Amino acid sequence: MKYLAGYPEPLLAQVHTLIEQDKLAGLLARRYPQAHTVRTDRALWDYVQALKARHLRSSEPLSKVQYDPRIRLLQQALGTHRMVSRVQGGRLKAKREIRIASLFRDAPEAFLRMIAVHELAHLRHQEHDKAFYQLCTYMEPDYHQLEFDLRLYLTQLELEGRLAG
Repeated sequence: MKYLAGYPEPLLAQVHTLIEQDKLAGLLARRYPQAHTVRTDRALWDYVQALKARHLRSSEPLSKVQYDPRIRLLQQALGTHRMVSRVQGGRLKAKREIRIASLFRDAPEAFLRMIAVHELAHLRHQEHDKAFYQLCTYMEPDYHQLEFDLRLYLTQLELEGRLAG
């Protein structure tokens, strides 16, 4: 259960029980019954921009938001944020990009929202510190529960053999 490393042993024991009783998939399906309709890069751009407009209006603009099939879960990445600097004329221009693992094209909307919130929070806070997580929970009050449930979802996908990683 590599996606759940670091969680307390009693919680991991509950997850083991769910897996042994073959109930994890059913639990996740009941909690998150619908996949989202954000399938294209354009739809993802609109989705992330709407979240940004709602919570981070004064943050730097984004130049690109897209699904990225090259993001590998082995590197513990579900999405990435980058600032790309380029010299144009005599000026240095910075562009901000968010890329989300293609795996989330078919995931429940709550998990896509959690990843988008996570990457948007990096516009203000580079490190995963207290201020970063406060911003995440401001944008998504259930952030920590969604992060845990996402880890359960990844564990279930791996058990089903649908996740290379």
